[in-house]
Amino acid sequence: MSRTPYARYVGLLGLVVAGALVIVTLLHNTGGVAGIQPGHMLAPFAVPLALGSVEGEANVATHAHQGSAGSVPACSVRRAQVLNVCQLYERGPVVLALFVDGGSCPTILGEMQALVHSFPSVRFAAVAIRGERAPVRRLVRSRGLTLPVGLDKDGGAADRYKVYSCPQVDFADRGGVVQSKALLVSPSLASLRDRVADLVDASRAHEREDDR
Repeated sequence: MSRTPYARYVGLLGLVVAGALVIVTLLHNTGGVAGIQPGHMLAPFAVPLALGSVEGEANVATHAHQGSAGSVPACSVRRAQVLNVCQLYERGPVVLALFVDGGSCPTILGEMQALVHSFPSVRFAAVAIRGERAPVRRLVRSRGLTLPVGLDKDGGAADRYKVYSCPQVDFADRGGVVQSKALLVSPSLASLRDRVADLVDASRAHEREDDR
């Protein structure tokens, strides 16, 4: 039997409410501070990829034997089907979106995907906050995403990134140092393109300084 329009609306409203509750919870945990501040390192994490089969919660450990954060440092977790932010920033500048799979929040994924080929030196990636594999996998496939999307099932990575809004987009130079303040709104494609271009310019400038 097909669902009535009313039932569909209720389902959509439930997604929006659930996403809002996740953000409110994270805001409470981070004290209202939005994102990692410029000049600081991206917080390390390793999470399962949505399109993979690896299970588990986010590893956010900075050293071994760190209890619930992880038994080994997150940067050392390097294997297929795992999204490791350390590996990303070792290879180039990083644009990282943290999002909730609900409402308009996932729109940022399409905007980022549209820029992948325009900025080949940039590592684009996203993490679904408290995301479940099946719905996030459908989202990735339905939008034709090639950028890696990870699952932060327990919100551990989002907590380290001081998530304040949905989406939150962080910009970091090669090496992992945050280049500018986090983007806390769903941007237009032109606005996002400008921010990524600024990131690339800043990263190149830093590399020239290092070569002197």
